[in-house]
Amino acid sequence: MAEPVRTIAVLVANPALSSILSMVLASVPSFRVRPFDSELALVTYMRLAPVDVVVTDFDSTSARADRVTRDLRADLSIPHHDYQVIALASAVSPETKNLCIASGIDEVIVKPMSPKYLLERVQSRLARRAAALAPRFARAAAPKRPDFSQYSNVIPLWTRERPLPTH
Repeated sequence: MAEPVRTIAVLVANPALSSILSMVLASVPSFRVRPFDSELALVTYMRLAPVDVVVTDFDSTSARADRVTRDLRADLSIPHHDYQVIALASAVSPETKNLCIASGIDEVIVKPMSPKYLLERVQSRLARRAAALAPRFARAAAPKRPDFSQYSNVIPLWTRERPLPTH
C-alpha cells in the first residue's frame, strides 16, 4: 500500500536556508514540500489545501514563528487545523519558551542544525500523528469464521487452540 502524500510548508527568513530545507525534505517521495516567502502566501495556501507540518522561523522579522502560529491557529477560514508546527530558533530563552507555549508551537529546533535532523523530526511528528489517528480509522474486526462441523461431516483440523504442524 502506498504511503499517503504529506504536505510540508516551509516559511523561514533566509531564502538559502529555505531552499536547503525544502530540498532535503523533498528527498522523501511521500512529501510534497511548499516553500513560502510570506505569511500571507502561507495562509492563502492553507485556506485551499491541507498542510500536515509547518516549519517556521523565530529569526524572521516579518513573520516570527510565534506570531505566524498564533495567526494560523486563530484563523477560522483555514478548514484543516490538524497540522503540526515546528519552529527554528537561534536560541531558546525563557521568553521564547513562553511564546512557544502560548502560540501553540509543537516543537522547537535550535539552529544551527542539520537539515537531516529536521527531516527526522518531521517524520517523527507525522508518525506520532498517524499513531494517534489510527484508532479512529481502525478497521472492524474480521468476522468470525463459521463452524460448519455442526452441520456436516467437516471437522476443523487446525484451530487456534492447536498449533499448526511444523513439517
